[in-house]
Amino acid sequence: MGERRHGILRYARALSGTAALALLCALGAFVVADRDGQDPAPFQRVLDRQAAALRAGDERGYLDAVDPQAPRHRGAQRQAFHNLRRLPLSSWAYEVREVAAPQRDGGEAGGSGTAAGDTVTVEAALRYRLADYDRVTTTATERFRFVRRESGWRIAGEASGSDSQLWEQGAMTVVRGAHSLVMGVGRDRTELRALAEAADRAVPAVAGTWPDGWSRRTVLEAPASARQMARLLGTPAADSGTYAGIAAVTTGEAGGASRTGGGDAPADRIVVNPQTYGLLSEEGRHVVLTHETTHVATRRQTTSATPLWLSEGIADWAGYRRSHLAPREAAPELARALAGRTADGGTAPALRALPTDADFRFGNDPAGLARAYEGGWLACRMVAEEWGAEKLLALYTRAGRANGGGRPDPDAALRSVLGVGKAQFTERWRAYATRVLEP
Repeated sequence: MGERRHGILRYARALSGTAALALLCALGAFVVADRDGQDPAPFQRVLDRQAAALRAGDERGYLDAVDPQAPRHRGAQRQAFHNLRRLPLSSWAYEVREVAAPQRDGGEAGGSGTAAGDTVTVEAALRYRLADYDRVTTTATERFRFVRRESGWRIAGEASGSDSQLWEQGAMTVVRGAHSLVMGVGRDRTELRALAEAADRAVPAVAGTWPDGWSRRTVLEAPASARQMARLLGTPAADSGTYAGIAAVTTGEAGGASRTGGGDAPADRIVVNPQTYGLLSEEGRHVVLTHETTHVATRRQTTSATPLWLSEGIADWAGYRRSHLAPREAAPELARALAGRTADGGTAPALRALPTDADFRFGNDPAGLARAYEGGWLACRMVAEEWGAEKLLALYTRAGRANGGGRPDPDAALRSVLGVGKAQFTERWRAYATRVLEP
């Protein structure tokens, strides 16, 4: 497993009432190889021609790369071509990374030579960028099944292991807002326009908190269902039901670039579950989109050294900053935990320590996960109230830098910015949470 974060960063957000739900993390890697002497050049030429045809708007040239004996794949590729032409693509290119040994008609592996009917699996890096929206070039993994015809190699289908893309899921509608680009499948334009307008309100709200270092634009993807959302996020179909209660997920690369130095960082995307999002009140929608937009704004300062209580807490702080909800309404699970503390007045278990990264782990029970989000939010709310919003932002930036040994050091960040260590900060957080949550 490589160090490159692929597809999903570590932020998931749902709002059912006012409780926060769900977190996930997925990592991916690729292997660059040329197996059994198979020359990658013919496959690279096919993909280069197809990419050039897409950029030029040449549908016939685009489909020329596809095997004429694969009508289903040709139909899907025709739809994908029209979907992609609706996007403001400033670049689109492939790089072949791996070519498997050819398979004969009977299924056995062949040598370096090939004959008509042979099939080969080719892994390639797809690199693309959306003009005016992407600050980095997104890299995705594509795995193609090529077939040898008398006229040369053609793409016969997609092999397992490819990253799923929204433009592959059906007819796509694209709506541009003042600060947003919304892509939707199975959604009418009116619904997507409303989503763009909500995203447009979230961007200036976040810019007022985090003004520098980001594009002040967001790209949103609205798949047709929770199952299709799971496909986009690389989640097994058996786990797709998890997304039924999730309103939105932010994807991207911590720090804004690949840790491998290769620049293979996915751009930020806010993936919206229209069904769950549609159940929220207007205020709930604003909280969710402001939360997710904060992750976009803070991407460059977010690293593996940033504790999740801080990264999720600051996103919730931004989301709830203009809300009229009282703390007990915004943090109902912690309020319940506080009410049920030990009979002798001892500390509620949920307030004995700041939430750990493990507390945000995908698959945790919803109430525990909600308490983790709520605890992080109250910690950031306390910093903003007692030290000031500028100190909260400074703490976030400092916490994203590892110490001299390359390890996360939240204690050093707290001491450097706030003048207190983690133990003292935790005591103050515990007292603050008790004060604002008690009836």
